[in-house]
Amino acid sequence: MLRRLATCLGMAMVCLTLAIPSKALDLDLEPPELPTLVNSNTQAVSGEEIRLGRTWLRQFRAHASAWDDPITQAYVEALVARLLPHTSLSGIEPITTLVGSARLNAFAVPGGVIGINAGLFAFAEQEASLVSVVAHELGHLEQRHYARRKARAEQTQIPTMAAMLAGMLIAAGGGGDAGIAAAMGSQAAFVQDQLAYSRRFEHEADRRGLQIMASAGYAPQAMVDMFRTMQRMISLQGGNPPEFLLTHPVTQSRISDAQSRVDQLATEALRTDSLAYQLVRARSLLAIHHRDPRQAQTRLEKDDVPQDARRYLQALIDAEEGRPSSALESLDALSEQHPDLSLLPATAADIALETGLVEQAIARSRQQLRLMPGYFPARLVLGEALLQRDANAAYQVLRDLANDRREDPRVFALLAEAAGHSGRKALGHVARAEQLQLTGRIDQGIEQLEIARDIAEQQGDDTTLAQIAQRRDTFIDYRNSMEDFR
Repeated sequence: MLRRLATCLGMAMVCLTLAIPSKALDLDLEPPELPTLVNSNTQAVSGEEIRLGRTWLRQFRAHASAWDDPITQAYVEALVARLLPHTSLSGIEPITTLVGSARLNAFAVPGGVIGINAGLFAFAEQEASLVSVVAHELGHLEQRHYARRKARAEQTQIPTMAAMLAGMLIAAGGGGDAGIAAAMGSQAAFVQDQLAYSRRFEHEADRRGLQIMASAGYAPQAMVDMFRTMQRMISLQGGNPPEFLLTHPVTQSRISDAQSRVDQLATEALRTDSLAYQLVRARSLLAIHHRDPRQAQTRLEKDDVPQDARRYLQALIDAEEGRPSSALESLDALSEQHPDLSLLPATAADIALETGLVEQAIARSRQQLRLMPGYFPARLVLGEALLQRDANAAYQVLRDLANDRREDPRVFALLAEAAGHSGRKALGHVARAEQLQLTGRIDQGIEQLEIARDIAEQQGDDTTLAQIAQRRDTFIDYRNSMEDFR
């Protein structure tokens, strides 16, 4: 069933793509001619960028609210994979994270970490609108804006990039203005310099985002339309913009520049709005309005989405309100109509599991995996369902899944449970350690590794001991790196 927006520390989300809030500053200036920064066919992502991004993500998870929705996660991962070949990035294995916030926001940090709030799906009425934001974030990554900001900061004695990102983490954890102030530094002249630099970054990310969209077959006009909708939002909210606009200030000159570039772009085959996106959007609206599902229905009706998206949302509501048979009947009918939409049978298997129909969940997920062997949501449901029937079989499924998804804490949480219930106590503690370190609790993870080491020593398990030693070194490296963000 649809996962809730998990709550952690209260957070005022800020987008982390380097632009500082623009209050009381006039950014309506003509941008300089944007440079061509990509001098070769690809831009290899450095090991340092990957280390920085992975370390930051662990800290972020310790502060942020998570939206635990594997079906939406799979959709976003597929979308990023569709866009990535149209960038010049290479050597990147992107990690997407869903944030449990109804606020309009998205972000990207070095090493290919991309985050999207549930609220962005609610705001973006068409798939191309969402794509415009993701493509913009990929533009930031491609143009090395973090590395360039760091170099600029060193030239002007502004705090290092780690310190800037630490300030953003403070804000994300509820520190608000204090966190933003920490990221900005103390001297007004330096702040002004960074704001001017950030304005240039935004134009560069717009330019590349538009090109990425067009190359991938999406209408680049959607980015301009999003800008205009955001401007209207500001006026309706009395000049109080959402977090995304605090860090991505939209000005008339920026809109005009983007429109000019759109007019010059040629897109041969435009993708139409996908039903898959509208189904994912229905999930986000229900997650946001789970206390009053009728609000989600009202929003979909207002936006005039396809009838099948409304049927899908009704099925989710039926499951939430204790009518699983009705929900599964509707989903099966939709699956027959749209056999290529993998999220439909995956949703049915998930609902079966969440409503106690464990055997159905196992059968449905296995059936889907015969047709789509690598589909992550179905693999996850199968592993979780098997935990209630056959812990050893669950361990096999979840171990393979963990090998494929080394950065997914929920997989390791289930793997720890499966290992413990199947008599693999040392490996269960190792899996729990992985879950803890992925969510920023490094010291607790090391404690779990020490428990696993004691068990492995008693059992004379040299293979597991070697694994534990290697992982302990990695954990300590992450702990040392995380000190930079505190």
